[in-house]
Amino acid sequence: MQVHEVMSSNVRYVPSNTTLAEAAARMHEIDTGFLPIGDSDNDKLQGVVTDRDIVVRAIAVGKDPQKATVSDAKTDKVLYCFQGDSVESAARSMREQQVYRLVVLNNKEEKRLCGVVSLGDIVRNDKERLGGETAKGITERH
Repeated sequence: MQVHEVMSSNVRYVPSNTTLAEAAARMHEIDTGFLPIGDSDNDKLQGVVTDRDIVVRAIAVGKDPQKATVSDAKTDKVLYCFQGDSVESAARSMREQQVYRLVVLNNKEEKRLCGVVSLGDIVRNDKERLGGETAKGITERH
C-alpha cells in the first residue's frame, strides 16, 4: 500500500502571517492539530505549526495569540515522505523521528505539497498491525 492511498489530501497552506488565533480556529474548523505554512502561489513549504507549538512556543511564554503569527511558533524542520512511498516506509520514518504526522510531497523532483499522513491514517487502514507497532515505537522513547 502506498502513502497516497491512506493520506489526507485536502491540505492547504496557511500564510506565514496568519495569527495563532486564526490558525487555532482553522485547526478547530478542519479537526486537525497540524497546518503546513507556506506561500500557495509559489507552492513553497516554509514550515509547519501544530497545536502543541502554539501552546508551548507561544502562549506558555506570554505571546498574544491575536498578534503573534504562525511564523513565531512554527517548526522549521519539516519531516516528509512522498506520495509513492510505501506506508511501511512512512511508518518507519515516523517511528525513527518520533512524530505522529508527515507532510506528503508529490515527487522528488517537484516536491509539491499534496497531503499529510498521520498515525491515525495508518491505524484506520491497518491490515497488519502496522499502526500499533508505529505508535509503540513513537511513544517508547518519550
